[in-house]
Amino acid sequence: MERAFRQVDVFGTGACTGNPVAVVLDAEGIDEETMRRFSVWSNLSECTFVLPPSAPGADYCVRIFALNRELPFAGHPTLGTARAWLDAGGAPIAPGVVVQECDAGLISVRIDDDVLAFGAPPRIRSGHVDADLLDRVIDVLGVDRERVVDAEWLDNGPGWVGVLLDSARTVLELRPDASAHAGAWDIGVIGPHDAESDAQFELRAFFTDGNGPMREDPVTGSLNAAAAEWLIASGRAHAPYRAAQGTAMGRRGRVHISSEGGTLWVGGHADVVLSGTADL
Repeated sequence: MERAFRQVDVFGTGACTGNPVAVVLDAEGIDEETMRRFSVWSNLSECTFVLPPSAPGADYCVRIFALNRELPFAGHPTLGTARAWLDAGGAPIAPGVVVQECDAGLISVRIDDDVLAFGAPPRIRSGHVDADLLDRVIDVLGVDRERVVDAEWLDNGPGWVGVLLDSARTVLELRPDASAHAGAWDIGVIGPHDAESDAQFELRAFFTDGNGPMREDPVTGSLNAAAAEWLIASGRAHAPYRAAQGTAMGRRGRVHISSEGGTLWVGGHADVVLSGTADL
């Protein structure tokens, strides 16, 4: 059966400079195994499937897959799915705000012309990273321990272990290798830029499901959201600010962090690049 399909570039600063997400619209009736298989086949960091909502006030429900693994929430797929749904003619119940239902609950997405921003959900795990795990993370990253400033759980769905390094340059020079450490990894790395940069922080996101080599996510909304909560709460950052990600991969991703009414907003551009149908 043919399903409406969009591929959306999220957090970019120009054509195809951000993080792509595959979005299957009208996904009702697709079984979970087919979703997983299509997600793996798409070979993107995430793939989403849009379903009718079940929660009052939601505009649609979405299931989010990172290759073979289903996630309760992820940031750039949230913005990409909202853009795809709007591009396909979706009209939100509340003007100017798309409400997404996912396993993490209801997520609001504000519409500001071609920029979308999601209200960051609370972390489900935060606080101290135990010494043994941090030792292994540092070994995977291949970074000198003296360059590590702090570490924190940044888990708002994807279970990021956050590592703050001394500089953006150190972040950009990382060449991680998890081959000596079995298991799945979700590692988010953050480093401050110099004052003359157009972004205050550089981020990188490394992950593996335990069955393949370490991969890098180009621009990551969930990591930026949790990192912003940590950086602001610890006094290392003040909203609004802008973060860069994807530089090491030749991308020009930019994530806008703001705070309003007690909600942390994570925003950026979301542009439909491919539009058509998927035969599922």
